Amino acid sequence: MPPGVFITELETAAVGTRLAVKDLFDTAGVRSTYGSAIFADHVPTATAESVARLEAAGYVDVGKTNLHEFAYGITSDNEHFGRVPNPLAPDRIAGGSSGGSAAALAAGLADAGLGTDSGGSIRIPAACCGVTGFKPSFGLVSLAGCFPLAPSFDHAGPMARDVEGCERMMRALVPGFAAAELGTLDDVRVGVAWTELADALVRDRVERAAALFADRRRLEVPLDSGSGPLFGREVAEVHADLWREHRDRYGESVAWKVELALGVTDVEAATAGRARELYREQIAELMAGVDLLVIPTLAMVAPPAALGEAPVRERVLQFTYPWNAVGAPALALPCGPAEDGLPASVQLVGRPGEDAIVLAAGRLLEAALSGA
Repeated sequence: MPPGVFITELETAAVGTRLAVKDLFDTAGVRSTYGSAIFADHVPTATAESVARLEAAGYVDVGKTNLHEFAYGITSDNEHFGRVPNPLAPDRIAGGSSGGSAAALAAGLADAGLGTDSGGSIRIPAACCGVTGFKPSFGLVSLAGCFPLAPSFDHAGPMARDVEGCERMMRALVPGFAAAELGTLDDVRVGVAWTELADALVRDRVERAAALFADRRRLEVPLDSGSGPLFGREVAEVHADLWREHRDRYGESVAWKVELALGVTDVEAATAGRARELYREQIAELMAGVDLLVIPTLAMVAPPAALGEAPVRERVLQFTYPWNAVGAPALALPCGPAEDGLPASVQLVGRPGEDAIVLAAGRLLEAALSGA
């Protein structure tokens, strides 16, 4: 077992779909640390609703997976519990913050993974580790029993080796969720954006994937929602008491971000909230004539772990964070080898509430890519 992937092992059963649970979710009777030394000995008495739903559907927990501390980072290099290695290339990041769940899938240690996503934390590690990750519409999957990061940006969702695996998890996670059926990719109108900002081979792979949709057009989509200070204010509200009492127990990769968040003013937060609403309106208008956006998940393949987070953080988040601000469903899907032979990932984004359409299109695209 690669070191650093699992931080707590559960009893393994021979039957059922093996489930890796991000250690941000509570599991009754099993240590749940949230990736923090502050909660190193925390054993909850109740299980998070999403975990319980999956267990009821026949998923079998095989481990709690490591993550970036408090889910606040994009590498899953955890100063308390170790770095999550990328099974495809140990010198590269596994991505964060749900890096342990993606790595467990890529290493064959689990068949399904449960993650969270506040700025890309399902889709970034899925892209880095060459698996599939889905961020549902905001509020669709329960976060009860999950430690928050920035509550109005937080999402819970599935990770798997293919789109079908994500759909199966959604049926368990969301009562009444039904898969959609599309005839062919020709039935889907897509807008293509941001590929020119990606590294050369990633761009090529994503544009090849986009070319499989007959009805496609280039769209000029703004990158920045302007909501960053609002995100920071929400982080500050979550961490204010913990920070006051346990500042010295935060890892430095998270401490500087919490300090910045605590410095957000009321005026900055309010301005960011208005910018977020305007961004949502802009995106809704841009998507009025298409069913989906086709964009890169990341501009690059998994970055070298030696770089650390700071040099790559902004670029890693640029294509994923906007959809947390909007609350839209977004699917990250491997789309072929790119730089250094590592996987590129294409992202399909739909309108809020149209999760089934995103997954159905992803299933068709996945099949087309496997035959391309």
